[in-house]
Amino acid sequence: MLAWLGFAGGVILLGFTAASVVKTFMIPRATRTRLNRIVSRVVFGTFRLLTVPVEDLRRRENIHAVAAPAFLLSLLLTWLACLFAGFALLLWPASGSFMLALRESGSSLFTLGFALPAGAGPSAIVFAAAASGLAVLALLISYLPLLYTAFNRRETQVTMLEALAGAPPWGPELLARQALIDNSAALPGLYARWTELAADISESHINYRTLVYFRSLDPATSWLLSLLAVLDAAALHLALNPLTAPYEARALLRVGYLTLRHLAVNLSLPVPEDPDPDDPIELTRTEFDEAVQWLHDAGWQTERSPDDAWPHFHGWRVNYEAAAYEIALHLDLPPALWSGPRRPGRPSAAPPRRPKDRQPGLVLPALPVSLAGQPPL
Repeated sequence: MLAWLGFAGGVILLGFTAASVVKTFMIPRATRTRLNRIVSRVVFGTFRLLTVPVEDLRRRENIHAVAAPAFLLSLLLTWLACLFAGFALLLWPASGSFMLALRESGSSLFTLGFALPAGAGPSAIVFAAAASGLAVLALLISYLPLLYTAFNRRETQVTMLEALAGAPPWGPELLARQALIDNSAALPGLYARWTELAADISESHINYRTLVYFRSLDPATSWLLSLLAVLDAAALHLALNPLTAPYEARALLRVGYLTLRHLAVNLSLPVPEDPDPDDPIELTRTEFDEAVQWLHDAGWQTERSPDDAWPHFHGWRVNYEAAAYEIALHLDLPPALWSGPRRPGRPSAAPPRRPKDRQPGLVLPALPVSLAGQPPL
């Protein structure tokens, strides 16, 4: 009786494992399984605990960078362990001994073939075990190129943006640098590229949620911080220059804030479903005024006063601020201006690193008062 109860338990265990494998590899949409959720909480929770006492940014990012590969490896080991135990439970009634069933299951699952049961039923089970082990490994091998192709598309744009918005990226700095080098005409193309990238991130990072946890190459930046900086730049552009702002900025904001909301919901983070334009935001009016002055010092010409532009900027940012802040806190991202709070004990946000301009006689604008004295990362 105990062996046949184990047989029933093996069927259930294999069913849970098959559902996890199929939903992870073969269903192109946001899916969740209890097994994946358990492994995710254990692995990423462990890495969060490991990084609590780490203050050095580069060292902390190096530790976090291992989390996503560790999750994939842990998920593979969990699947194999569940298959091993599940097929052993199926073989238990025919083997008469659970230890012998474990030996036969392991021999078949890992295609070693040193222990074969007698009878048609047990033979069919061991053939299924061998096929399952090979199938899981083959699916994981084919899954990795998809992940790294999407990662490469994302990081290419993040690296390009670093030259335009600094590291860590900041929306006002993106506009300021274009004004300093008289390159504002390139902004429509940049907005268009990031609109496509935001849509790509929405599709790939929801279907393959592990991508959310893959860190960017530069420890001072992140794909989320970069997307947030571009969204802030577009919102500032539309709020301050309504007559000359490119139409690509509106498309970017629409696609961008939908992407951030979808990602936050997929990560089970609390975000408002449909915020009102007058709902409060965490970014203060003082920070906005300092950013406008930062732009004026860089030579950016505005069409609205800060008083007139603030309600419009507020109305854009309320759509994506909460989602961006929740994801940044969840991922323990590097500190950056206008990107929300971090865990207790983390250093405060620093202004982006700006390369020295080698033009003779050029005087760079001073930092806003609230940013003065904060060294770059």
